[in-house]
Amino acid sequence: MPTVAPLDLEGHVVATHFLGETPFFATAAGTIHRLDEGEKVSEVHQGLLTCIKDPFSTSLLTGGEDGKVFRIAADGTATLLADIPRKWISVVAGGPQNAVAYAIGKTSYVRLSDGTVKEFAEDRSVEGLAFAAKGLRIAASRYNGVSLHWVGTTAPAQDLEWKGAHTGVTFSPDGRFLVTMMQENALHGWKLDGKPGENRHMRMTGYPAKVKSLSWSVKGKWLASSGAPAAIVWPFASKDGPMGRAPLELGTRANIMVTDVAFHPAEEVLAIGFIDGMILGVRLSDEKEALLRRPGKGGITSMSWSADGKRLAFASEQGDCGIIDISA
Repeated sequence: MPTVAPLDLEGHVVATHFLGETPFFATAAGTIHRLDEGEKVSEVHQGLLTCIKDPFSTSLLTGGEDGKVFRIAADGTATLLADIPRKWISVVAGGPQNAVAYAIGKTSYVRLSDGTVKEFAEDRSVEGLAFAAKGLRIAASRYNGVSLHWVGTTAPAQDLEWKGAHTGVTFSPDGRFLVTMMQENALHGWKLDGKPGENRHMRMTGYPAKVKSLSWSVKGKWLASSGAPAAIVWPFASKDGPMGRAPLELGTRANIMVTDVAFHPAEEVLAIGFIDGMILGVRLSDEKEALLRRPGKGGITSMSWSADGKRLAFASEQGDCGIIDISA
């Protein structure tokens, strides 16, 4: 049976991430809590809006109501990357070569490792940002689609059009697909490696609620999503991705909604967090379920696996957080 080490924090906890074997918890108030031989607390923002793990380095990236963007190192050191007074920064992304992107209104900014900042104007407000795994290429999601920019060139953006508001964006690990979360209860995808004239759209609909959490499996064969009373897991192994194929529905619980999903770093095992605070682990090969945490005070807002895959950190909207040791 997994063991749970609880951590009670005050208020809404936006995100939890492991840097190496050290878990971090970021609160909406702007504090970063690090469990490293005891709890260590840093005041980073006057109101924190987003905290993500940089997929290209061992660091976190944060944005806040104070118009600041920070990089948080594994030892808790915070480095200021951007400071735009009187602006809210709720969208950040980490890229190759220490590049960092953030958005304000209708403009995306990419800060390169030497401090140079590139600007990319959009017709509508930028809702999501993501870097491709190879090359300095960034996707900005907005109303009516996504813009793809090559950061190092002056070439015009490639527009991927689809009507509606696209609130978040992610590249598949192999770079063949791009998927957005939408304001309506749906995902939308594009096949990026298709031939000219080929139908490259992927419509992923049928959700009873908005999708707010996505997670790719370790080799990119599956994309898990929240927004239903089960984790909806789409197959991406074939050349056409999920087109014409039904998703898996894992951890189904009557009318209790899934709020967060997180794939294991090495195995096709999915952690599923619910609005009542329960967490299930499900193995994709046989859909076997394991109860990792009983319901708590608040809905699960974030989950993160340790690098060795033996511990799962979780955060909640009521501050009842903790670490689950699945090796016990």
